Amino acid sequence: MPSYAFFQKKFIPLSEAKIGVMTHFIHYGIAIFEGIRGNWNSKQKQIYLFRVKEHYERLQSGCRVLRISLPYTVDELCQITVELVRKCGFQEDVYVRPVAYKSSQALGVRLHDLEEDFLAFVIPWGPYLDMDKARCGVSSWRRPKEAPQAKITGLYCINALAKTEAVENGFDEAIMLTPDGYVSEGSGENIFLVINGKLVTPASYNNILMGITRDTVIKLAKNELGIETIERSIDRGELYTAKECFLTGTAANITPVAEIDRRKLGNGEIGEITGKLQKIYSEVIRGNNPKYLDWCTPVY
Repeated sequence: MPSYAFFQKKFIPLSEAKIGVMTHFIHYGIAIFEGIRGNWNSKQKQIYLFRVKEHYERLQSGCRVLRISLPYTVDELCQITVELVRKCGFQEDVYVRPVAYKSSQALGVRLHDLEEDFLAFVIPWGPYLDMDKARCGVSSWRRPKEAPQAKITGLYCINALAKTEAVENGFDEAIMLTPDGYVSEGSGENIFLVINGKLVTPASYNNILMGITRDTVIKLAKNELGIETIERSIDRGELYTAKECFLTGTAANITPVAEIDRRKLGNGEIGEITGKLQKIYSEVIRGNNPKYLDWCTPVY
């Protein structure tokens, strides 16, 4: 089944969406991207886009940082995405990649005097970290100290370096530290620890992206399990002594971590709290929990 893109203000086959080699954002990373999950409910024969509005609110916020003016409101971007996913017709989990970018065919480092555009495409995509539980390594690469709260394409070069270093060292994922040596996040995920029966996660001042899945987990832990989340700086040593650990992200969902720097966490299996949150989250994102249907946008 062919995939489609929304490109230069129209829906076209993904294979026909082409960008010129002089397009400004290719050379300088001047673009904002998002990742939006569409989760297939096999019983309802329905795809639900999860928290699509919040993703576009964050994209619009990032556009203000990079001085990208889009001719679409958040609601219009949501409508475009629903139509795009519907046009593709997939009956499986999908991933939507929207990008707002400097589209001028021009060189020169700047934000001003440049045109901008928006594109989005859809692909079938299963788990980003395709394993029951991940093995992580602390990276030698650190999160930039003054990284804006935006998914800026150019900033992810550091994350890519960390990810490849981790894989080449025999791990599944990297854990990045702040410049001051505190725990920050994975190469594409936020991180949670379970300490004394509570969730502990790096705070906003620890150079993290304020993830939408992160926010979802904090709310579900409180509402469904009565578990408090503490947002604070986390020492590296706490990674090794925590009872449980998991990663969160739109692509990764909730991925348990069994080992960090070749040290097992707990018994090396999926922890009790992590497992409960995984089950709750899986039901919520597929539209099976009526309490959270306002987070789910139906497509078909």
